[in-house]
Amino acid sequence: MSRALIAALLAATTLTVPALAHSRPLTISTTLKNYSGNGAYLAVYVTDAKGAYAGTLWVSGGKPKFYKHLSDWNRLSAGNARGLDAITGASVTAGRTLKVTADVADALVDAGYEIRVDAAVEDLRDSPSEIRVPLTTTNAGKPHAGRQYIQSFTYQLQ
Repeated sequence: MSRALIAALLAATTLTVPALAHSRPLTISTTLKNYSGNGAYLAVYVTDAKGAYAGTLWVSGGKPKFYKHLSDWNRLSAGNARGLDAITGASVTAGRTLKVTADVADALVDAGYEIRVDAAVEDLRDSPSEIRVPLTTTNAGKPHAGRQYIQSFTYQLQ
């Protein structure tokens, strides 16, 4: 292979690889209903168009032994809690709002991906996939109601 061809390939790769890796901040706001019970564990994650796990954005609740109650997320992520330290926080109590920001790859937006939220509260019924919202620019900023514990879920793309 000639040096000119190698140089051209390197230049092309240098221009295209960063374009594939671009991401933007995604701010998630989840307000819980005023249910009676302990704080909720929430798993906020992304799936592809076929429902396959694409990644975790945030997990609220610091005790991994309770993650099994976030059943859809636990099943789809194969129970892999490794590497979650940077994307976890305290559980969220009734009537309160969880607001977090995570980076999401530009390639996932408007490409058939979905944001899902599983919820679980100690001594109450678990709520797998309580929220399922297509990750689109048109859904950004629109509130979505949950099925059991979540009063309102919104996300903003920057």
